[in-house]
Amino acid sequence: MIKKVSKLVVLLAVMALFAGVIAGCGQQAQQQQGQESKGTVELGYVQWDSEIASTNVIKKVLEDQGYEVKITAVDASPMWLGVSEGNFDGIVAAWLPATHKDYYAQVKDKVEDLGPNLQGAKIGLVVPEYVTINSIEELNSVKDKFQGKIIGIEPGAGIMKATEQAIKDYNLDFELQSSSSAGMAAALKKAEDNGDWIVVTGWTPHWKFAKWDLKYLEDPKGVYGAEEFIHTIVRKGLKEEKPEVYDILDRFNWTASDMEAVMLDIEDGMDPAEAAAKWVEANQEKVKEWVGK
Repeated sequence: MIKKVSKLVVLLAVMALFAGVIAGCGQQAQQQQGQESKGTVELGYVQWDSEIASTNVIKKVLEDQGYEVKITAVDASPMWLGVSEGNFDGIVAAWLPATHKDYYAQVKDKVEDLGPNLQGAKIGLVVPEYVTINSIEELNSVKDKFQGKIIGIEPGAGIMKATEQAIKDYNLDFELQSSSSAGMAAALKKAEDNGDWIVVTGWTPHWKFAKWDLKYLEDPKGVYGAEEFIHTIVRKGLKEEKPEVYDILDRFNWTASDMEAVMLDIEDGMDPAEAAAKWVEANQEKVKEWVGK
């Protein structure tokens, strides 16, 4: 009986010791995790293929520096409102000076513009290369070829507002059909496969220009503006509260070909986070410039 009790005591002691070791390891892991995490960063973005790419890349870069990063896809208006009210620390998806002009004008005193992170962007009406017209002014003459529709993206997007203005300025007898960037691309693919005429709201950089032969319709009235830039915008106070995050966002700068490489991987089926990680791994020299190392 005594032996049985002794064995039980030993067994309990071993179990207690084992439990203590596990608990200690758990506490140590939590402490290490706490040391590694520098806090949370909130980023907003519009769900365009270009901004899915850029936002996931900067997310990965910040995570590699020890931050927990939350990204939130919203329409343009709540994106700008979010950064102006401090719900987002920043955005790398601001198309200026034309596309997001009205949104920026409403909040410019409540945010900080860190300048362009990408140059050479453009918006306008896009058609397949096989379409035989070259100007927006010619659209009415071939209305039936396009079934009287311009295929757009999300309602409220800057390019949609510009297209509504183009319909007025050019007196187009066309209906602007709201969709999404994915829906627009799907409609473009179907038309390309069948050799049909289609006109869509388009922008550069975008993977569709690498996939198909496309062209912008000339815009003699300048409704869509000239060259666009994609800017980084941050909330007031970020520099003081999260200086490292501010500096990384301030240094973030890449090219259209960089962005299109990520977009193409996503379009080919890769998860956005995986595509971003692939690009970051392959472009460490550029990333080191952003993080200041």
